This record gives sequence, C-alpha cells and structure tokens, in this order.
Amino acid sequence: MPLLILLFSYCSTDDRENNPATIYTYKIVDTGVKTFYDNDSEIDPPAAGEAFFGQDAGYGFNPPSYTDNGNGTIKDDVTGLTWQQDMGEKMSWDEAMSKVGSYSLGGYDDWRVPTIKELYSLILFTGNVARTAEESERFIDTEYFDQPLGDESLGERFIDAQTWTSTRYVGTTMNSDATIFGVNFIDGRIKGYPEIRPSTGAANKMYLRFVRGNTNYGKNSFIDNRDGTISDLATGLMWQLADDGNSRNWEDALGYAENLELAGYENWRLPHAKELQSIVDYSRAPAVTGSPALDPLFHASEIEDPEGQKGQYPYYWTSTTHLDGADPESAAVYICFGKAQGYMHGKLMDVHGAGAQRSDPKDGNPGDYPSYWGPQGDVRYVFNYVRCVRNID
Repeated sequence: MPLLILLFSYCSTDDRENNPATIYTYKIVDTGVKTFYDNDSEIDPPAAGEAFFGQDAGYGFNPPSYTDNGNGTIKDDVTGLTWQQDMGEKMSWDEAMSKVGSYSLGGYDDWRVPTIKELYSLILFTGNVARTAEESERFIDTEYFDQPLGDESLGERFIDAQTWTSTRYVGTTMNSDATIFGVNFIDGRIKGYPEIRPSTGAANKMYLRFVRGNTNYGKNSFIDNRDGTISDLATGLMWQLADDGNSRNWEDALGYAENLELAGYENWRLPHAKELQSIVDYSRAPAVTGSPALDPLFHASEIEDPEGQKGQYPYYWTSTTHLDGADPESAAVYICFGKAQGYMHGKLMDVHGAGAQRSDPKDGNPGDYPSYWGPQGDVRYVFNYVRCVRNID
C-alpha cells in the first residue's frame, strides 16, 4: 500500500509580520478623527506618557478614500466595496430583500443588502449630534454619499434616518421583538431595530444602501497564537485574548493600553470604534449561546447587571470620542459584547442587542454608576473594560 504524505501549510503571525505585501481581505477603514480630547474639551496632541495619549487621532491607519464612479455608485478604495450613492425612499426590511434581487445600477446586477460590518465600514466619527439638524454633522462622507435626515414635518426626529443591514439579531430586544441591526449615520450608533413597529404592528421602514464586491469583507480569520494573543489574518490586527478583569474610566483605559506589555510586544493600543466592532460575532448573544458576542477563542469577564443578575458581559472602551449632546467631548464610544441593556417600563431588558455600539461619559463618580439614561434607559457603566490591539505588520 503506498505511503501518503500530507503536507500542511501554516501561515503564522511571524510570517505575516515579515511579509509586508500581505493582502488583507477585511481592511478596517480609519474613523477620520484628527482632533484630540480630554474628558470634556479639545486639547493639543498629548505626548507619550501624558494623560490621554493613545486616543483615536494619534493613529491613522487606512484613511478613508472613495472614488465617484459617475454612474450612481461609489467605490471604497480601502475595502474594495462599491456602494449605491443615493438610497432613495425608506422601505421595510422585506421590501429591501425583495428589491435587491432584481436591482441593477451602474451596469451591475449583483447588488446585496450589506451586513452590519460592511455598512459600519462607512461610518466616520468626525460627525456630531447637536440640538438641530443644521448644527449637526453626519457620520458619513456627504461629499460622496447622499444621507437623508428624518422628516420632521411627519413627526420624525431629524436623527430618524437609520439604515438597514442584512444582519438579524440572533436574540430579541425590548418585549421579545424580532430585531435587525442597523447603523444611524446621523447620531453615530449601531443598534438593533424592530422589524415590526410594536406600537402599530406595521412593518418598520428605514433606509437601505446596497453594496457589491469583496464578498470576504467582514469575515474574520482568527488564530490563537498560544501566548495570550489572537491574530486576525483578515484584518491584520492582533488582539489581547482576555481582558484583565478590571473596569476603568476612559483616561485610565488609554493609559493601560499604552503601557501593556504582552507576548513580547509593547506597541499595544486601545482600539478605535471600527477596529473593536470588527471582532463582534453577530451569530452569538448571551440569551442564545450563553456567551458574549465574541468568537470562543477570546475570553471576556462575566459581570452582573445592575440588578445583580449574572450572565452579562462588559462594555468595552474604544479610543474614539463620540461627539453627541450638550457636552459633546465628554463621551467615548464603547462596544457591547453582552446585552445592550436599558431600563424601560419598569423593567431591565436588552434594548439594542449584543453587538450594539453606544457611548458613555468618559468619567464620573463610581458611586453614581451604573445608572440609566436616554429614551431607552441605556445602562451607563462609565467604568468599562479594555481589550487591546496592535497591528501585525
């Protein structure tokens, strides 16, 4: 009987670091942020070792770049995705899924409804939310993309211009509502939106921006380096496998990341919003899989929710300031890997879905938190957890 010799090829992280020509299929576009902030104001760029060093504006990998194809489509030069420029009218999720099957634009008919990771690639945190639409700035490049506002003449808020994705929440939100993730490019957030409006029983209608190209975008390729780190060979990012079990305010989170030494590396940093969202696993949720929305290779601390119930997982800080409200510089973005809870109608519930992106005040009196805030009673922890990142190359 002939002897069969099987040869296995293993592409290690060291191989990738020594090969600058590596092509990553899931490049994370930068947030566009170039301004530095402390807890409540703009500041000059801090030097290494100073407070607030290591925030989003201090790093600028994969800056946003677009090409207007002149045919109603926009090419993202970083991701390789091509986008519908004008979204048209609001539609239900079922209408969107039906329309895309026969949609043709720019000479192409292979359009699809984007996943949450594809759509989030377009967000820019140069936007801000003020009291009025005129004072606000959208969280998308309006030089290239048409981005409507909510129609206030119909009783909508100007921020009611959310965009559907194809990503269903594997759990439910509010009162067991079937939920689909979307991005709001007016207020700079991800949340789960009900497919059916609970108040009327009618189909919920939102905007939809079709996409084509790079069908690998948003698909991670994790390997456990067996040294406390996880590499994603799709994005070119290396991650801290486990948080350290401690919650921190935003300033201390930045400092912890900048001073971390792990697996022989010292160039760790606090990830920006789009980097951290890239590792969310939207096929997982505490109520369904009994785990955070995170690949099982990673470890996340388990915490108790504000009512002392176990089975919740932390919110994780990013290095990105979220300009929103009367004190716009005072909040920073976090990603929910556990239930995105809020207190409504006398009940603590998952109001946005695991994998949502929100923001918390950067600091506060520990005795005042957790607390509840906003129309959905969002839980504010303020003292959130950290998972550090570095570039493989």
